[in-house]
Amino acid sequence: MGELEHREAEAGGDAAAAAAAHSSSMQRVKVYRLRDGGKWDDQGTGHVAIDYIEGSKELGLTVLDEEDNETLLVHNITSEDIYRKQEETIISWRDPEAATELALSFQEAAGCSYIWDNICDIQRNLQFNNLGDESFRSVNGELRELPPVDLSNLPLILKTILEGGITDQMRVAELITQDRDFFPKLLDIFRMCEDLENLDDLHMIFKLVRGIILLNSPSIFDKIFSDEFILDIIGALEYDPEVAKVQKHRIFLKDHVVFKEAIPIKNVSVVSKIHQTYRIGYLKDVVLPRILDDATLASLNTMIHTNNAAVISLLKDDACFIQELFSRMRSPNISLESKRELVLFLHEFCTLSKSLPLVQQLRLFRDLSGEGVFEIVSDVLQSEDKKIVLAGTDIVILFLNQDPNLLRSYIVQQEGNSLLGLLVKGMVTDLGEQMHCQFLEILRILMDSFTMSGAHRDVIIEIFYERHLDYLVDVIASSCPPRIMTRTTSDSAVTGRNIEVHRLKPEILLNVCELLCFCVVHHPYRIKCNFLMNNAIEKILSLTRRREKFLVVAAVRFMRTIISRNDEHLIRHVVKFNLLKPIIDAFVENGDRYNMLQSGILELLEHIRKENLKPLVIYVIESFSDKLMKFEHFGSIQAFKLKYQQFLESSETKLSASVPDMRKKAEGRGLEKEEEDYFNEDSDEEDSTRRTKQAHNDEVKASVSNGSEADDISSRPKSGGLVDYADDDDEDFNPPPKEPDRTAEDDELLKITTRKQKLVNSADGKHADGEVRKRQKIETRITCGKLSALTSLASKHKDSLALSSPSCEANGVSGEQAPHSDEQQHSAETAETSRQTGGDCIKTMGNLSSEKTVNTTKANDSEPYSVR
Repeated sequence: MGELEHREAEAGGDAAAAAAAHSSSMQRVKVYRLRDGGKWDDQGTGHVAIDYIEGSKELGLTVLDEEDNETLLVHNITSEDIYRKQEETIISWRDPEAATELALSFQEAAGCSYIWDNICDIQRNLQFNNLGDESFRSVNGELRELPPVDLSNLPLILKTILEGGITDQMRVAELITQDRDFFPKLLDIFRMCEDLENLDDLHMIFKLVRGIILLNSPSIFDKIFSDEFILDIIGALEYDPEVAKVQKHRIFLKDHVVFKEAIPIKNVSVVSKIHQTYRIGYLKDVVLPRILDDATLASLNTMIHTNNAAVISLLKDDACFIQELFSRMRSPNISLESKRELVLFLHEFCTLSKSLPLVQQLRLFRDLSGEGVFEIVSDVLQSEDKKIVLAGTDIVILFLNQDPNLLRSYIVQQEGNSLLGLLVKGMVTDLGEQMHCQFLEILRILMDSFTMSGAHRDVIIEIFYERHLDYLVDVIASSCPPRIMTRTTSDSAVTGRNIEVHRLKPEILLNVCELLCFCVVHHPYRIKCNFLMNNAIEKILSLTRRREKFLVVAAVRFMRTIISRNDEHLIRHVVKFNLLKPIIDAFVENGDRYNMLQSGILELLEHIRKENLKPLVIYVIESFSDKLMKFEHFGSIQAFKLKYQQFLESSETKLSASVPDMRKKAEGRGLEKEEEDYFNEDSDEEDSTRRTKQAHNDEVKASVSNGSEADDISSRPKSGGLVDYADDDDEDFNPPPKEPDRTAEDDELLKITTRKQKLVNSADGKHADGEVRKRQKIETRITCGKLSALTSLASKHKDSLALSSPSCEANGVSGEQAPHSDEQQHSAETAETSRQTGGDCIKTMGNLSSEKTVNTTKANDSEPYSVR
């Protein structure tokens, strides 16, 4: 072709003419014919076009002379002709009619490429149209066989695969599987086209291999992913026509992918499946990620899952393999690189075990636990290599997700509990890559009360609270800016702890706070004792002094968690030590900025209001009303103050209603009881027995009241009440007359005269003596009831009475903040008054028996009452 190239060089022309010829689809060429002897004859220069040949329906090449417009060449394009593109400007082929070689030498490379693309498209369409030939189908239209695998039939095979229905595709997959020579012949054609750099045919082979993969046949996958064909299959997929640059997947797999055996695997089947699994994953994730449909992708994932299960099953059944793995990891002479490879292998081994059935997974993890996997993890967590530390935490999480009790049992039985300490320390250590979140997740699962069972449930929690909780709290306290403490506590200082002050990442402090909130929810009683004794809540609230807003919000969330428990002791602790002050200060400092901090604090106050937490409502308003004044435009603040007013009005109403009704209740209950006892009385012996028992019961009641309820009663205001003697026997008596218009505040002189009766005769002496004693008792009870009512009335006006004991003095409004219900307060007040009145009654009985007068003066210096 040297002469042809030389003559082409002589054919000149300016670029403008070439561009015009290209735009009109008429390319300027020289026509050459090969004569005998291997010489090329110049047939002339003209313009070539592709169009329908005159008088036929077939497309062909037509070259018209540029001078006289005569026809220089007419060629019918067929699917059988083989066209060749040489260099960038020559297209040649063999003309069967002329029995010679023809060539077109183009003036411009662009014109040559244009004609070449049209020739290829015409040939491809002709080949597809020829697929209507029924030579490969049976009478009923079923595909009998595939066309022979050669370069000319590739378009036909491709059309069969792409345009057939589901039935045809299943049949094609079956025929490909049955034909042992299909893939060897196809890959031979691929290698030949790659050697010739025939990109058009390589693009067609890419489409053909892609179509075969999309048939989604497991039997085809077994062949193409075998060691024999996989590299050539991946090579064929490098020539994607939609990608401008040819990919280099085979070079990467050969030169950069190295199979490392941390432990030599002697089973050849296991090694083969490991290689196959990697290739499937590479093809799925790298080579064809945008081409695979959902069905094919699911099939490839199933193959990977199945291979992983087979590999893990074969390895776990090999006892020697597992023992050798752990013995090497325990070896003191192992190098850092080897140790790293072994840890990564163990991590991958545990991860792939999820492919096994659930029962086999549990058995495998129990076997690994028995071999000492947690001892190895403890050693790994102390490494300076962050990558293997991350692998160690992943291994722990895999075990916790499978069976948390395996790790709990190890921690309980371990001397010193070093693994739990390493997990806690790892949570507050900056290992990068968000690894502290891994430790947080481990500790959450480890102490999750909902998943705990067995004998280790309480032990693991006890170990954490005794040895590690204070450390986490001190981490927060030492990482926050100091301030002037409002209360002196000796335990506020951090001593004996290796804590980096002000150097921890804010994310670590956030995770510690989240773990403490988790503990409040899951271990409310255990953590309450720690908080009340160690001043932990105030230390955690020091987060409000951090400049990071999300840490301040975390502190608010912690307090919200504490209050949501509705624990009486914790609420008292909050009120006593003014623990809401940091929260309110942060709220005031935030101002009117609408953010998470503002919303969190408003929600906290709203929760207190809705749950009717009276001590907290009163505490907040009375302590911070001046600070909250500028936020009254918030509806939640207004509702909070309204709740406070309701509590005050309710307390005043109860206080004013309790005193006037006390005297009436005392008289009514006393008279009814005396009448009932009078008619139930039989003899003096029974009366004496009852009095003895009642005296013993009164002592028991007094001791119980002074012991169990003394603290609660002493903190609440007292009111007068009637002492109810259950064993008193009643006789006829004349009740004291009442004035019709007398009120509780306007008491007048009350006179009760004892009547002396002499013994009538010896026969009735016993009866007479008993009657005298009974009447004395009845009169004494009336006196005690009146005195008790007077005592209550005097307490209301805050004046002392002559017969009032010191314990009857009111304690102000301290009882108003006690977290007890009104019923409990009333019962406690009644018990206290009973003790007071009982003592007064004993004195009165003595005075009555000696016929002395007891005088008492009202607070307003009115006329004294006289008891004779």
